[in-house]
Amino acid sequence: MLRWTLHDLAAAANVGIVTVRRAEAGDDVPNLHTNNLLAITRALEAAGIEFTDGEAPGVRMRPR
Repeated sequence: MLRWTLHDLAAAANVGIVTVRRAEAGDDVPNLHTNNLLAITRALEAAGIEFTDGEAPGVRMRPR
């Protein structure tokens, strides 16, 4: 959605590239330290990503 590279997300979240790779490696909740997971989540939300919940969990661009 954002067309970010690994480097872009790592920089926006102020985490290492290896951390981003580990976050992307699984299909479930990433096995990361809580502070790194929160940093990635906050960086994505700041860029306009909205995490949805309920019957159809997923992600979408936040309406402007």
